Amino acid sequence: MSDDKELKEKETAVDSGETQDSRKDDEYEKVCFLCRRPESKTGPMITLPQNIHICMECMQKSFDTMNNSNINYNDLMSNMPNMGMVDFSNIPNKVPQRQRIRKKKKEDGTKQEFSMRDVPPPHRIKAMLDEYIIGQEHAKKVISVGVYNHYKRTLADRQDGVEIEKSNMLMIGPTGSGKTYLVQTLAKLLNVPLAITDATSLTEAGYIGDDVESVVSKLLAVADNDVERAEHGIIFIDEIDKIAKKRNTNQRDVSGEAVQQGLLKLLEGSSVEVPVGANSKNAMVPMTTVNTSHILFICGGAFPDLEDVIKERLNRQSSIGFQADLKDKYDDDKDILSRVTVEDLRKFGMVPEFLGRLPIIFTLQGLTRDMLVQILEEPKNAILKQYRKLLAMDEVKLDFDKGALEAIADQAMKKDTGARALRAILEEYMLDIMYEIPKDDSIGEVVITREYIEHTGGPKIILRGQEPYLLGAGE
Repeated sequence: MSDDKELKEKETAVDSGETQDSRKDDEYEKVCFLCRRPESKTGPMITLPQNIHICMECMQKSFDTMNNSNINYNDLMSNMPNMGMVDFSNIPNKVPQRQRIRKKKKEDGTKQEFSMRDVPPPHRIKAMLDEYIIGQEHAKKVISVGVYNHYKRTLADRQDGVEIEKSNMLMIGPTGSGKTYLVQTLAKLLNVPLAITDATSLTEAGYIGDDVESVVSKLLAVADNDVERAEHGIIFIDEIDKIAKKRNTNQRDVSGEAVQQGLLKLLEGSSVEVPVGANSKNAMVPMTTVNTSHILFICGGAFPDLEDVIKERLNRQSSIGFQADLKDKYDDDKDILSRVTVEDLRKFGMVPEFLGRLPIIFTLQGLTRDMLVQILEEPKNAILKQYRKLLAMDEVKLDFDKGALEAIADQAMKKDTGARALRAILEEYMLDIMYEIPKDDSIGEVVITREYIEHTGGPKIILRGQEPYLLGAGE
């Protein structure tokens, strides 16, 4: 009976012309073949053969052009005898999937698909971040509260006349301290569209490069071209310090101050037209309008030489006398960035209007030797756990003694590139091991020692069947 019922439903669907593709197409808006605008902006459209859609405005313009023109169409067609042989079915009118705009969902009494029950509180967000990120307690607390308030703001009731303003964030930290990784981890943990983009490719409109609206286009793509869902997402703009005002230059600053000015309207909140599935407005792709009022912007950058600006401000009080401060008082301060002020950022090259739209400013600490040792083995996806899993596929146990971890951290500190140096160092020392181990099936365990890292000895090899050699390595 169930087979007969399914067959009857299929026959009914075929008779009514309703197929799976047509039902799927109903989720997307029609796009004008001429002006590339969606139906939500143009209104009802005229559907021509071969599924070509024309908006009323473009159709009217076409009629006006024909009526106001002095062209004799009979003479024109007589000079084109092969016009009837043109195959209009070959016209590429189907919009690619990544450029199709989803229809806005009808109001059903609820403002969003999610409610406050689905929003993890700040302490829960921070606890999830703690599983992946070592240290940076203040930064994790700030970003957890910021994202939690962002959810509450999108779900807030505005009937009482109180509208909660969004608090965009500026994250400052030395290279390799985990700025980008912090946001990437946040994207995995939260069910909200999050786009990560780079400020180095942005230029002023009209110049080679991406317009500022391209950051919204990337968020729209992450949200599967669902405008309503994208309008409640998060955008992380990395390398924001690269758009600081250029000093001592007579050329037009198309990738610095001009980009900051262009980002002002996005950070503040406004309706902008963005291309769907492309970074340039000049491309022949559909355009849609996105309101950035509910989009949370998180900006991050290393801000090199900002320490010198901070020290200069702190040393202004130095003067002749017994109460004078030493000029080198702050040279050994590893946490000098935590003393940053808006005035320091303005002197660095950020315009005041731009900083005014980033009210939450927090810093990340530079990684210490102990933090690097923890990063090696404690997070859920620690680098050592990745190598252990690789060798476990060859049924070989990999271990590191404490001295080896400390030696690796010491070398990473010398490179001064933060956690990025750890993988580069491990790749160098693990190359021979990963190459030689699969040759010998009798090897059961490999222990990396300090002597091997310092080039004064080699790793300990334990064959299968021997008693395990315990070095107290961290598991």
